[in-house]
Amino acid sequence: MTATFVPRRRRAQLNWLLTVLPAFPLVLLVLRLWYLSRQDLPTMLLLVQYISPLGMISALIITLIWTIPAVILVLRLLGGILLVSRPDDTGRSLLAVTALRMPDWVVLLAAMLAAFTWQLRLLPTLCMLLVAILGLTAAQRFRGVRPLMLWITLGVPILVGAMVLAFVWPGIVVALRTGEMSTAILLGVPPLLGPLLTGPVPPPAARLVTHWPAVGAALVAPLLIGIVFLRAPVLPNSAVEVGPPGGEAHIVRGQLITVDDTSTTVLRPGGEVTFIPNDQVRSKTLCPEPVRPPESSVAVRGWPLSASALSWIAPTRRVTEVDPRCLGRPLNPS
Repeated sequence: MTATFVPRRRRAQLNWLLTVLPAFPLVLLVLRLWYLSRQDLPTMLLLVQYISPLGMISALIITLIWTIPAVILVLRLLGGILLVSRPDDTGRSLLAVTALRMPDWVVLLAAMLAAFTWQLRLLPTLCMLLVAILGLTAAQRFRGVRPLMLWITLGVPILVGAMVLAFVWPGIVVALRTGEMSTAILLGVPPLLGPLLTGPVPPPAARLVTHWPAVGAALVAPLLIGIVFLRAPVLPNSAVEVGPPGGEAHIVRGQLITVDDTSTTVLRPGGEVTFIPNDQVRSKTLCPEPVRPPESSVAVRGWPLSASALSWIAPTRRVTEVDPRCLGRPLNPS
């Protein structure tokens, strides 16, 4: 009876998980509109009417795309440690089942996505995760071939860690000199941890070091993801030059909601909605987002660590001159 109860309980947990996951992005989108409307229901309903769902989904993907490979790789790592430490828990742990059934191509795609979307200072952590997953996979599949298993579980992590340390060593030195301890830790510690994560842990401590960190991450991650997405822009920042014919013009700044046959609708920074008659609109322009200072000023061999490889490859629009309307001044003051 116990043998049949465990698979049923695991299927029930999986069904609940599959039910909650599709609802989470929808909840994020609704909360983003509620946050944008400053908790005003009529304003929120107006935003729901005019904001494109595709635009919000695009903002969600661009903002949170880096979390997808993080979840996949961490689940595979923790599940792999549990599998090699306590093989008997394979059928009783959802974490172990997830790692066991995860195809290798999913891990490969997650690694490629992380290499493009993570900041460069996180790439040593990515290398640590990959060599650890590779070693744990070898420990599961090549137990009978000891030379090969030793090479994959010890030789490859040590070699990769040495190469990563040699590459990022100038950045570690600069980070220590400038007092950026977090950057120095992100660059120097992961290559040293890779060889320590490729083998089993003591069976009594296996669930403690794998299951409970996964539970804690599952509880904290939605909160952090929600905080990040609530600050992501979903409407374009605009400046509208308004004035009667022959009269003095002034600037209305805010987020452009929609333009119809009669009026231009703008959401002001304080949450007020302004309807501007189209016969009073003299000009409009898009305003660039405020440029945030980089999280780290350290560069490794010419690569700034606070940027991602994707930001280097993708074309960017460089703002060389700020439109006076974005500064609150008319385009052609009289």
